[in-house]
Amino acid sequence: MLNIIGAIVSGLIVGILARFFYPGEVDLGFFATIALGIGGSLLAGLITSRGRSEFSRPGCLASILGGMALILLGRVLLT
Repeated sequence: MLNIIGAIVSGLIVGILARFFYPGEVDLGFFATIALGIGGSLLAGLITSRGRSEFSRPGCLASILGGMALILLGRVLLT
């Protein structure tokens, strides 16, 4: 149960930071921001594939960049 809550909280933080650093306006609601952060973390994990799950600064940065990549991908596919 705590893993799910931790994923939601970290997804929210990563999603907010990805939206903040992405150039231009990003119109996402609360739950979409959480999904963006969790998706960015999963994307970063797939790309780096280190197999570790502990907290690290490079992992956080990679998650934010993964979230920004998902925003870009969504904009390209939806326009």
